[in-house]
Amino acid sequence: MQIELPEKRYYSIGEVAKAFNVNTSLIRFWEKEFDALKPKKNAKGNRKFTPEDIKNLKLIYHLVKERGFTLEGAKIHLKEGKKDTLSNFEIISKLEEVKNQLIKIKEHL
Repeated sequence: MQIELPEKRYYSIGEVAKAFNVNTSLIRFWEKEFDALKPKKNAKGNRKFTPEDIKNLKLIYHLVKERGFTLEGAKIHLKEGKKDTLSNFEIISKLEEVKNQLIKIKEHL
């Protein structure tokens, strides 16, 4: 899953939902369910996600939407084998980036 977000300190929930192609309600729900997500809230209650939150969201999205884990299964998987999951997820992400770059190069030829 390739997420297209500009380099910023904070992202609004709308930007995050649009990047992941999900509803904002799902992002809010995952925030309640997973302890790893802790977006900052301003006085109005608007959520601002940091790049670290985006990394955690990518991992949760990968487990729940791409690999088909239940929410409970994803929670357990994150708690038990976070390092293994992160390293595998990082490898998959880098390989997908390389694949996308190779496809772009192929299109230009």
